[in-house]
Amino acid sequence: MQKYNPVIIAFFISFIITSCNTGNTRDAGELTKASIYFESTIYDFGTIPYKGDGRCYFDFTNDSDQPLIVNVVRTTCGCTRPEWPEEPVQPGESSRIGISYNTKIEGKFHKSITVYSNTENSPTKLFIKGNVESK
Repeated sequence: MQKYNPVIIAFFISFIITSCNTGNTRDAGELTKASIYFESTIYDFGTIPYKGDGRCYFDFTNDSDQPLIVNVVRTTCGCTRPEWPEEPVQPGESSRIGISYNTKIEGKFHKSITVYSNTENSPTKLFIKGNVESK
């Protein structure tokens, strides 16, 4: 069985730790992320006619000093389709996320939408709910 010299092991460990701590460092001001503020995170359609308008919007504001990038918006099922801004939302500007629900599906629904962005609190959850009338 081969024995390892503890001095050599300690040298390699300290070399690895030192290597990991070097490189590009930033001060705390550079590490700030964008911030997103939604006017509401729940949209209640109420009762919708069968094949009615199943579209709603979640308005939001970039309330930080960094550009806000919405990377992707995911839904819980194929009955809900999201749309989101492709361009960064500049500090202080507003935009919206559009959601379309398939109103050919009868009955009550409660769906969640997950917004992934370059914000501190990402991901952000949004919710839609309602009831589609029978044919």
